[in-house]
Amino acid sequence: MHVPDVSVVVIVYNDAERLPAAVQSVLDQTLRGVEVVIVDDCSKDASFAVARELEAAHPGRVRAFRLPENSGGCGAPRNHGIQRATGTYVMFLDSDDVLERNACRNMLAAAQRTGADLVSGMCVRVHLDDRWHRTTEWYPWIYSRTRTLESITEYPDLLVYDTLSTNKCYRRAFLLEQGLEFPVGIHYEDLLFSAQAYVAARRITLIPNHVYFWNVIEKASAKSISNRRHEIENFVHRMEIHRRVDELLAAKGHTALKSAKDTKFLKHDLVLHLRDLPLLDDAYRREFARLANGYLAGIDPAAYESVNHLQAICAYLLGKEDWDNLLPAADAMANKGRLSSPLAERDGRVYWCAEHLDDTEGRRILDVTDQGFHTTALSVLRLGNRLTSYADDGRGTVTLSGSVVNPLGRIKPDADLKATLEFRARRQIGVRSFSFPVATVRHAGDSIEWTVTADVAGTVRPLGIIDAVWDVRLKLTAGRDRITSRVAIGGVDLENAARLRVRPRLTRLVSDRFEPEMTRKGNLSYVLTAQGPAAVRTRTLIDSAMHGKAAGVVKRGLRRALKARRNIGSGEQKVKLYHEVFSKLPVRKGTVVFESHMGKQYSDSPRAIYEELVRQDAPFEAIWSYAGAKPTGFPPEATLVKRWSWPYLRALAQAEYWVDNQGFPLALAKRPGTTYIQTWHGSALKRMGFHEPRTKAQGKDGQDRFQAAIDRFDHFLIRSEHDARTLAKAFRLREEVLLRTGYPRNDALVAAQREEAQSGERVRGPLAAELGIDPEKKVLLYAPTFRAGADGAVEGFEFPFDVDEFADRLGDRFTLLVRTHYLNSVSLPPSVAGRVVDVSRYHDITPLLALADALITDYSSVMFDYAVLDRPMFFFAYDYDKYATDIRGTYFDLKEKAPGPVVATADELLQALAAFEEADAKYAEARQRFLTEFGEYDHGDAARRIVAKFFTRSGK
Repeated sequence: MHVPDVSVVVIVYNDAERLPAAVQSVLDQTLRGVEVVIVDDCSKDASFAVARELEAAHPGRVRAFRLPENSGGCGAPRNHGIQRATGTYVMFLDSDDVLERNACRNMLAAAQRTGADLVSGMCVRVHLDDRWHRTTEWYPWIYSRTRTLESITEYPDLLVYDTLSTNKCYRRAFLLEQGLEFPVGIHYEDLLFSAQAYVAARRITLIPNHVYFWNVIEKASAKSISNRRHEIENFVHRMEIHRRVDELLAAKGHTALKSAKDTKFLKHDLVLHLRDLPLLDDAYRREFARLANGYLAGIDPAAYESVNHLQAICAYLLGKEDWDNLLPAADAMANKGRLSSPLAERDGRVYWCAEHLDDTEGRRILDVTDQGFHTTALSVLRLGNRLTSYADDGRGTVTLSGSVVNPLGRIKPDADLKATLEFRARRQIGVRSFSFPVATVRHAGDSIEWTVTADVAGTVRPLGIIDAVWDVRLKLTAGRDRITSRVAIGGVDLENAARLRVRPRLTRLVSDRFEPEMTRKGNLSYVLTAQGPAAVRTRTLIDSAMHGKAAGVVKRGLRRALKARRNIGSGEQKVKLYHEVFSKLPVRKGTVVFESHMGKQYSDSPRAIYEELVRQDAPFEAIWSYAGAKPTGFPPEATLVKRWSWPYLRALAQAEYWVDNQGFPLALAKRPGTTYIQTWHGSALKRMGFHEPRTKAQGKDGQDRFQAAIDRFDHFLIRSEHDARTLAKAFRLREEVLLRTGYPRNDALVAAQREEAQSGERVRGPLAAELGIDPEKKVLLYAPTFRAGADGAVEGFEFPFDVDEFADRLGDRFTLLVRTHYLNSVSLPPSVAGRVVDVSRYHDITPLLALADALITDYSSVMFDYAVLDRPMFFFAYDYDKYATDIRGTYFDLKEKAPGPVVATADELLQALAAFEEADAKYAEARQRFLTEFGEYDHGDAARRIVAKFFTRSGK
């Protein structure tokens, strides 16, 4: 008898309707040697009858079995399937999911090629209750490439994050030899089974292919086991599984794996349950705390260093059972960006709460200074707004009271307060919102209290049916601040609240009441419902009509229309229309599309060229690209277009000139009638383009796409022959493309240096006054570059030195300006106010360079620009060996050419700054050599030369 290559064990319980689709996804596999083993967990519906029908329809390929009694979980039927399987390899499939068509073939090929006991591929979550069936890949970075592990210790992320059993293919003999079975009678069985399999496997292979489609219905009436987190038994099971995994890792001596798993427990498992705490009762919370704290006592303390501030705060406050401060933290985790605590300030640091600060560990964990709550605009903070009372008159009028958090008293007692309560339709059909003036709004210690009475019945007019859900927002004006917040229900009981009368515009037969409801994140909303026998009968008739044959035809047509509408806005369709429609339109002479850092800023050389055009009153039409919700800081006289919008695509297609410093979208070809001036954004220390190993590893197709994008450049600006040897060769640019003009952005710096040399005076200008800089102090600009991980992801910025120590030691002589890379952000403690200033919001760094008496950097290309000023530079290269020898590498040794001291520790940096004048004199010649090598073409006339060459009548 032929032995199947793969046995796919399909488990089912009360799922007769979806079982055939799951089985068909196995039968349709491109690998033919696959059998289906259906195991029914003693279903009460027709699941086993359907399984027997599938067995009869596919003899020899499908076999069906039934357990004598229901096991209550996935473990027992899967174990039965392992015993009944005859294939060389085994996979698991749930009846409500499907396999990717090539899953078995790809996994079998990998197993045979590498001899792995276990092969794992990528799972994809399919959100069925999302109207577009949105998909998300499950931990895609784990499956970024094919890799084979001799031990799970080589890649702890696999055990820590991918605990699924269903996206894997196991050698059956391996399972039997190791006695691997799923635990029975307990939920989260995948976590333990996967851990056992990972630890026991002699070889594991990961493949970058989709293998399993996990169908998810978030709003299902019958919640899955993992979604029933409001049941304390659910958490009991999770804790027991984690203890068993810990025992396994301890028995095998895998200490490092245990620490990584502890981190994931704090970041994921605990967070899932913490988010629900504000919505649950005291009895649940007490039992939850007892269970969680018993486990947290054994967590590796180092795990707290690897989680974000809210995760650490919640775990700490849970240990203290401090519900008053924990629940706001849990609310903030459930509602990203919301600040629900009034905070506390002590000794120049900001803390989540005023309690527990006498505990060293508490003081460390509760310190949220770096989150910038004390400096971020109130309108951006999304202040927590908690409902404190709810009453209705039973006819259609409701009275609400609430409390908005006032962090650190930032809304001052003398601030004029006004507010409105807004009812807004979640699905916007035109403008669908109604507002009510808030009668009472007042200061109340660390909060703002408000009360409003809203005649909902007489004011709110929904359309009906299509705008069924309405959210409630408070719009608060406090002086100049405009603060909008959702209203969280908190501890207010709405169970007995009356349904408010409303008058829908379409029909009151289907819906005539507003029912208050708590959203998944704990906020107040209202849902249209119907009341009374006639309304219910009418609704039943409509529902019946909507699900009949005629309705099916209408729905299919509607789906096609919606799909076409959706596709018209997709990236693929936009690129297609750009090439097939917009690029056929005539080029508009005199139009220039400007873009800086992919639309994030109005800055850099594109800005300098634009402003020179304005100064010369050149005949041109400027179009500036912007990214994000709103354009800020862009010239009001220019036409603004949102990046990737239809006007943006049309502007690019018809422009006579493209001017940018990074790269217009790679997928958009440049027309022959368009001239692309690429100003670039800095000379190179690190290897770029085709000199990067990552680019070389892309393969021919990826490299060809990259080359095609670069080949669009008609002109590429360089500042020196160093650029010609590095950037030009890295991008494979032809010699005739290079413009040896220098950078237009540096024209202002050249002018500042010449003026200073001629007058002997430093003119600081209005920026110094705007920043409140003491004229008696020297200005230091700290401008580091960003750091990226091995996967290319940008890492968050953390100060490599203590800014409090800088302020204490040198704050009487210097003002330190901190300007992070545009990919990063920073938050300064209140204790250094006036001595250390965050200037990261200034997109254009040129005025900051002109203001600074000295530059502190690490490896940022800003060093090459600042050299024009002939002022001191300090290089804080605390991670030089790692940076210089990582996967990209550098073009030269910074330590050999740096025109200033290169230091490796914070103390060395402070010492070097203390000897400022000495460093200035010592490196004067080195600065000249550096400028000669890296800025030889920066003569201060770059913008004028480019305007003369391309944009004036005589230059054409």
